[in-house]
Amino acid sequence: MTQFLVICAAYLLGSISFAYLAGRSRGIDLRTVGSKNVGATNVFRTLGRTIGIAVMALDIAKGAIAVELAHATTTSPWPLIAAAAAILGHVFPVWLGFRGGKGVAVAGGAMIGLVPLAALMVIVVWVILVATTRYVSVGSIAAAVVFPFLVLVVGASWPVLIFATCASIVLIVRHRANITRLLRHEELRLDLSRRKGS
Repeated sequence: MTQFLVICAAYLLGSISFAYLAGRSRGIDLRTVGSKNVGATNVFRTLGRTIGIAVMALDIAKGAIAVELAHATTTSPWPLIAAAAAILGHVFPVWLGFRGGKGVAVAGGAMIGLVPLAALMVIVVWVILVATTRYVSVGSIAAAVVFPFLVLVVGASWPVLIFATCASIVLIVRHRANITRLLRHEELRLDLSRRKGS
């Protein structure tokens, strides 16, 4: 019973769309503007850097909290399942008709709870690539590609490695439209100087 409640809590926590709530607080439905995605990147572009950073931090936090809740109340493999539930909640939120974000930030938060050293290394990779290319999708796709290898390098267990690999595949698939736009040189760069909403 405890495990069931933890998984439900992880899904519901993941399904809280801070991007959508941030938009609504400014009278904007993010599903109708910009990329029409309820993710931190669209918040950056639509509402500015300050709110975008806040939304990203909250998305990371909900992934980490879901895993820590499972660690505190259950045993293996339930923290992994809680991580998956939080990611699925973000990608398929019940409150928004199961149409959510791509899951990068919440997955990062979940992996901080599962394998913090590898997660922090991949966050550094993401930050460097986004800062140098100004393509969030490039940072996200590259982070997804290298993450399983970093999990292997730090010596995480095989269940964690399998989970990291599956999560990375899901994130790459979620970015298939971005990959197409990158190949066509049509992907939008992120304007890191915007301070709207600060």
